[in-house]
Amino acid sequence: MITITIIVMAALLLVLLLYHIKRDNQYSVLLIKTALSSLFVIAALIQPHLIRGYCNFLLAGLIFCLLGDIFLALSQKGMFPAGLAVFLTGHLLYAFGFFRVTEISEWTGTGSLVIAAVGGLVYFRLRAYLGRMKIPVIFYMIVISVMLAGAWAVFGNCGLARSGRIMIFTGAFLFYLSDLFVARNRFVKKEFSNRLTGLPLYYTGQFLLAFSAGFLERL
Repeated sequence: MITITIIVMAALLLVLLLYHIKRDNQYSVLLIKTALSSLFVIAALIQPHLIRGYCNFLLAGLIFCLLGDIFLALSQKGMFPAGLAVFLTGHLLYAFGFFRVTEISEWTGTGSLVIAAVGGLVYFRLRAYLGRMKIPVIFYMIVISVMLAGAWAVFGNCGLARSGRIMIFTGAFLFYLSDLFVARNRFVKKEFSNRLTGLPLYYTGQFLLAFSAGFLERL
């Protein structure tokens, strides 16, 4: 019942968030985004923590993402680099959590090559727009690629519960995709369609990761 309540509240808050972003109500965006992102932290807290080490890293990563959401919702100059740094930490924590429950294998290597190729293509398309942000963006893309590779490694580990593996990889993949829309909005063209697509991807991914705490277990 609590889980259903969280999902319904999150869906309603997401609709409100998109509405106020469209109307450019920055104060309302800050309040709603903070409440919405707090829900994925709460969602992780109420799950049974079946693999303690994984859940600790996951929860820490979710908290950093909450902070990143707050920073990006602030309009002050310099908040975007701060938000980038906080999200980067969140991605690293996720990666540590993923690799804590699985091992690097041929499966991981194959997936990592594909992820690296996609990341290189994305950077190639973005580089003309980045200016002084080239190095931070390269570093960020490396980190999110490692995070996604970690989720792929978990997905391929048959010693873990299938439902948890699917939730982790799907959540990480949606998070990765949402970051592409953040980059497009920031560096290429700022338009509402980026938020309209990117935010549902982001929050769906985060809630899948949060709920994975209660589904990932060793068989």
